[in-house]
Amino acid sequence: MHDRIAVIDFGGQYAHLIATKIRRLNVLAEILQPEDPAEKFAPFRGIVLSGSPALSAYDEDSAYDKRIYELPIPILGFCFGHQEIAKQYGGEVEHTQREYGPATLQVKGSSPIFRGLAPEELVWMSHGDTVTVLPPGFDEIGVSTAKGGPPHQNAAIASDSLRRYGFQFHPEVDDTAHGEQMLKNFVVEICGCRQDWSMRLFGDEEIERIRSQAGNRSVFLLASGGVDSTVCAVLLGRALGPERVDLLHIDNGLMRKSESAQVIAEFAKRGLDRNLHFVDAGDRFLTALSGVTEPERKRRIIGDTFVQVFEEEASRLNLSDCLLAQGTIYPDTIETGGTKRADVIKTHHNRVPVIEKMIKQGRVLEPLAELYKTEVRELGEALGLPDEMVWRHPFPGPGLGIRLLCSDGTGPVEAPGARVSLDRIAGEAGVLGALLPVRSVGVKADLRSYEQPVLLWGDVPLEQVEPLAARIYQEVAGVNRCVFDLRGAGLENARPLAATVTRERLDLLREADAIVMDGLRRHGLYREVWQCPTVLVPLELDGRGREFVIIRPVLSERAMTARPALLTRELLDELRAAILGLPGISGVALDVTTKPPGTIEWE
Repeated sequence: MHDRIAVIDFGGQYAHLIATKIRRLNVLAEILQPEDPAEKFAPFRGIVLSGSPALSAYDEDSAYDKRIYELPIPILGFCFGHQEIAKQYGGEVEHTQREYGPATLQVKGSSPIFRGLAPEELVWMSHGDTVTVLPPGFDEIGVSTAKGGPPHQNAAIASDSLRRYGFQFHPEVDDTAHGEQMLKNFVVEICGCRQDWSMRLFGDEEIERIRSQAGNRSVFLLASGGVDSTVCAVLLGRALGPERVDLLHIDNGLMRKSESAQVIAEFAKRGLDRNLHFVDAGDRFLTALSGVTEPERKRRIIGDTFVQVFEEEASRLNLSDCLLAQGTIYPDTIETGGTKRADVIKTHHNRVPVIEKMIKQGRVLEPLAELYKTEVRELGEALGLPDEMVWRHPFPGPGLGIRLLCSDGTGPVEAPGARVSLDRIAGEAGVLGALLPVRSVGVKADLRSYEQPVLLWGDVPLEQVEPLAARIYQEVAGVNRCVFDLRGAGLENARPLAATVTRERLDLLREADAIVMDGLRRHGLYREVWQCPTVLVPLELDGRGREFVIIRPVLSERAMTARPALLTRELLDELRAAILGLPGISGVALDVTTKPPGTIEWE
């Protein structure tokens, strides 16, 4: 019997990531729900309380079994969980200070939870409430400071005698530099867990689960050609045999330049084309998307059309009794609000209502649904897939459909005081800035935001732009994204233009995307950059052009958090010149936004 850690999922964006990071320590972690009784937690060696998008320890009594605090096992809380521990032991929580993104933690004292750490540590914040009064018997063991912000007291608290600990930051995300060491200190040192669990066991168990769920039925997999669907295809083949796995690749008209042809060739090259079927449904998808501008509606239309094409092909091939398989990974589920308390950040094509209905009917197999991209890649390597398939950049299921922003020609209403605050901050930093009259999706304190981006320009090193952007998110209302003007000219007037999904706009985006991907490969940065969406925004700048191009290179491992990848000046110069040479382009900018507060994709 393995030692286990329980993670209570209050619906935070990173709840499942906590369990994943603990499993990477070779300790089994399981997700439990707040409504589970305290007795269910008794066999575990420790408990971790996640963050929450909907709950506030400041102004409400959270509904979960408080008797867990009476159990003689260690408890550690993050963000909301940290505040909840403070409140339950007599501290106070107030809605006083917001922090999003990187911060410096000053470690105080010698608590075992911070053993082996430096006096200052880089941590990741995403919160709006704070612990203002320590509970009796607790010590302040960390104070945080974000770039340009005031010190945040009680960023980490501890009662070593009670074995109760709270972090306002998120040690489970990759952007907390030594978060895994903090988790190890809790799980191994404080809870005393043996490190005897492995991902190999997960793979073996998943193969058995596939066999059990499938029974005698065959499986029909929607295969995009990305790492998720390819690893899924190989895993299904190992579990059921290739003769019981049919693959369907749909060209939805939203693919990258020449992508479907490349995918078919790669599947054939890897021997995965035994039961491979191909459908060119580009015209059908474009017809369904005609005139649509709202991002969520676009996603749902794309997802619904995928399923319609799948069902028609299954019927044509006499495969209607097959199970549908998908390469869904965990960020798809959590961002769609697919767990009990997670807020909807954006709907993924594999989580539209018709898919949800099929899941409830037991008609969907998702072998990778518990994993993040980095774990999928580890599994792919273990299955013997080549580097070029395992390390392919993630590409969203809706394809370029969510990188082609649409508009009815009207811009958003600016938040009161936003422009004044932006001018003040930009002036102090020696740059200029403007609010762009469009909106993009983001995530703040585990909640969806749909707010304006800021365009910055001026003679300033790119390394200084990210901390400046962090200050803007904190002090300028209604902003969740910053982009830096690669032309250097800035703007006096930006006008949103009416635009929808058309073949002409998609072809233009395909060309811009191909320029960026080729540039990354030529400069040896393709593997280093985790993902690099190219986005087309219908904006006229100072009377020129119709399309504003955003380049969005990011560094990440699991897509739950991300930092901007700062490309070389030589590459940026090449990309700017090549993209501005395309017809109708009004400008080019580099997205320097962290996640949070901006998501990786713009829609």
